[in-house]
Amino acid sequence: MVPRVWSLMRFLIKGSVAGGAIYLVYDQELLGPSDKSQAVLQKAEEVVPTAVYQFSQYVCEQTGLKLPQLPAPPKFNFHIRDSWNSGIITMMSALSMAPSKAWEYSKEGWDYLKERTK
Repeated sequence: MVPRVWSLMRFLIKGSVAGGAIYLVYDQELLGPSDKSQAVLQKAEEVVPTAVYQFSQYVCEQTGLKLPQLPAPPKFNFHIRDSWNSGIITMMSALSMAPSKAWEYSKEGWDYLKERTK
């Protein structure tokens, strides 16, 4: 009986974490336009380090452990707007050009074979 309850608890915890992540992405519009996504990520970049620091201080107070100070995260000069969906755009352009390129390459191959068999 206990293993069933434990597996049910694990399933519920994993499901609620996944559901919370999906809700957070939907609520913050992370998959929407790039300007909104960039604003949310900049806000998270400001909020997350302070939240992690406060949580570590709380854990230290409650447990009596001394946690070493983490180094500051590196700063990247990278804007999501510049590369938003660039991989998807590249892949779709390659797929749209694939039939014409296949026709061109097969024609070149056929011409090459004609030249060789003469």
